[in-house]
Amino acid sequence: MSQYKIILFTLLPIFILLDICAPLMANVYDMQGLNKRLIGEPKGHTVVKGDYFQQIAEQYDVGFLALLAANPNHDPFLLEIGAEIIIPNQMILPFITRTGIVINLPELRLYYFSPEESKVHVFPVGIGRQGLSTPLTSTVISEKRKDPIWRPTKEMQDRNFAEHGEYLAKEVAAGPNNPFGKYALRLGTSEYLIHGSNKRFGIGMRASSGCIRMYDNDIKWLFDNVPINTQVRVVNQPVKMSYENGDKQLIEIHQPLTDLEKTKGNVIVTKAMQRFVGTEREYWQQILPVIENPHGLVIELIK
Repeated sequence: MSQYKIILFTLLPIFILLDICAPLMANVYDMQGLNKRLIGEPKGHTVVKGDYFQQIAEQYDVGFLALLAANPNHDPFLLEIGAEIIIPNQMILPFITRTGIVINLPELRLYYFSPEESKVHVFPVGIGRQGLSTPLTSTVISEKRKDPIWRPTKEMQDRNFAEHGEYLAKEVAAGPNNPFGKYALRLGTSEYLIHGSNKRFGIGMRASSGCIRMYDNDIKWLFDNVPINTQVRVVNQPVKMSYENGDKQLIEIHQPLTDLEKTKGNVIVTKAMQRFVGTEREYWQQILPVIENPHGLVIELIK
C-alpha cells in the first residue's frame, strides 16, 4: 500500500475543502445461483468539468483506493475532460457462506447478504491503518447506537500525545466533531465498531485506528436494516477465483495488507492459486503483471 500513502496524505487537504458530495446509492446485486460468484457489470464514467477522484468514488459508492487501483494511468489531481474512468462495480464474491456481514479487508469492501432475498449489498469501507490493523474475527452485531459518544481509548490518547504533544478530549458528544458519525454497530464484546465518520476521505482507505468506517448514507442503511445478532466475519482474501458457467476462469487480485513469505511480487501465490491457473503459459502471462501491481478488477483467463 506504500504507493498510495503519498497520494493519500497529499489529497487530505483537498478532501477536507471539497467535502461537498454524497454517495449516489448503495450497490445492490442479485446473486444468480449458489454456484456463481461473479456479481455486477463493468461500468464506466466519462469525466466532465469539475470531476475528481473522491467525488467520483462517492457518486458511485466505491472506495477511493479501489478507484485509484482500477485507473492507474489517470492523474487523481487533474482528470482530463472526456476521459473514461473504470468504476470497479464488478467483483467475485469472497469464498464464504453467504449470510450476514462479510468484510474483506484487502478489497476494503463490506458485503451484507439479505436473509429475505437473494441479494447482496456492497459498500466501501475504511479500515485500520498499517500498525493498527482491523482484526480478523467471527462475531455478531451486539449493539446499535444512534448518535454515539466517542471516548478515545488510552492507546489513542497516548498515541496522539506522542504524535502531536497533546491529549484528546475524554469524550466527544454527538455532532459534527464526533469521529463515529451518526450511527455505530458494535462487534461482539470488543471495542471495535462499524460506524459513520465526520471525515469522508477515510472511506475506502486504510485510515482508522482499527474500526470500520462507512459513508453516512451507508451506515444509516445498515443501522436501519441489519438486526442485532447478525453474524459478522472479517476476512483476508486478496485473491478471489471462480469458475463461471462451467468453463470461464475468473480471478480478481487486490493489494495484500501485509508482506508475507513465499510471495511473487506483492501477492502470495498460493497452492490454490497455482491449481486454479494451472500450467497454461498464456494464463500466467495475463496475471503476472497484475500480481506485481494489483488493480482489483475481474480478469477472465483466455488462451
